[in-house]
Amino acid sequence: MELTRPDGTPLRVLVVDDEVNIAELISMALRYEGWQVSVAHTGTKAVAAAKHAKPDAIVLDMMLPDFDGMEVLRRVRATEPDVPVVFLTARDSVEDRIAGLTAGGDDYVTKPFSLEELVARLRGLMRRSGAQQVATSSVLVVGDLELNEDSHEVFRGSEEISLTATEFELLRFLMRNPRRVLSKAQILDRVWNYDFGGQANVVELYISYLRKKIDAGRAPMIHTMRGAGYVLKPPS
Repeated sequence: MELTRPDGTPLRVLVVDDEVNIAELISMALRYEGWQVSVAHTGTKAVAAAKHAKPDAIVLDMMLPDFDGMEVLRRVRATEPDVPVVFLTARDSVEDRIAGLTAGGDDYVTKPFSLEELVARLRGLMRRSGAQQVATSSVLVVGDLELNEDSHEVFRGSEEISLTATEFELLRFLMRNPRRVLSKAQILDRVWNYDFGGQANVVELYISYLRKKIDAGRAPMIHTMRGAGYVLKPPS
């Protein structure tokens, strides 16, 4: 079931973190859910983005270069009193938790964190604040490649392709982001759930497994972008 706004349009989430790579990983995970994401790396830009984007939820880092997450929350809540906020913090002290929640934050995640956990917390907060659940199609199609998320069947043209569980998850991530270059770090975090780290060579290995099954003897769909990552696109 996919969550949307009450009018059926995608949910909007504002991600605020001064660490660009972490903000990008979070954004990828949220876009994977079908949500619209805007990003800010400072408190000043976060307050401006909240006014402009009118987000349904905010992921807010406590430590920012200009002023802290508490001050961002105070300014945002002056105009958007009901927007749910999940605080990110590198510190796991009881005092910080109490301070963040007392300031009006709705939830709290400590770095390093699992993206799956963060997404689950956001889904729960937005459901409670009025997001709608809608049934979504379980079939992904890119070119002549078709993947059924419910039955786990994969076809290239008329030929059924047998994949392991990990190969299936990797292909699903690629197919949910067609024509988008995905870095090894993004793939690791989404498919293997590593928290901003892990062995990048496992990605290369599984990409090679997928290529043998998906692309062998056919026009290739999985492409390596040297120094950037991998992209899946229909044969030209």
